[in-house]
Amino acid sequence: MNTAAKGAALAREKLAQAKADAARRGQLPRTEPRRRSPGQRRDAGDPQPFGQAIRDLLAARGWERPVAVGGVFGRWREIVGPDLAAHTRPETFEDGEVVVAADSTAWATQVRLLAATLVRRLNEELGDGTVKRVKVRGPGAGPRQGGLRVRGGGGPGDTYG
Repeated sequence: MNTAAKGAALAREKLAQAKADAARRGQLPRTEPRRRSPGQRRDAGDPQPFGQAIRDLLAARGWERPVAVGGVFGRWREIVGPDLAAHTRPETFEDGEVVVAADSTAWATQVRLLAATLVRRLNEELGDGTVKRVKVRGPGAGPRQGGLRVRGGGGPGDTYG
């Protein structure tokens, strides 16, 4: 699967997750009609540009932020750069906190050092104050590779524990 397809799939997954979260919180789509801005009015049967129809739908359902977050997750490589994206991936966004998984402790440390810059960059994409914190998750503890073993050693697998 190519990068664009992975990004689109991730964006769809995040949108579905946001819809389910909103339903659990009781935040159902708006039922009252949206007010139109003054000016030229359209008949209900008039066609409208596709982009505008999508924006109206997202606004009516209250999905603007979840869709924006899914878009950022889908464009992670473009936003953070190819080097960082090759070793990290965003996992969740909730209550202003983005959880980023790193594939080694070295990359987890690098992301922690770049956390303030990453928050600023993500807020450029999503709007000021949307992201307040980046939490970094290093690699999971799994079986070590190779022949050397230390009793009681239970490090993350990419360092000496």
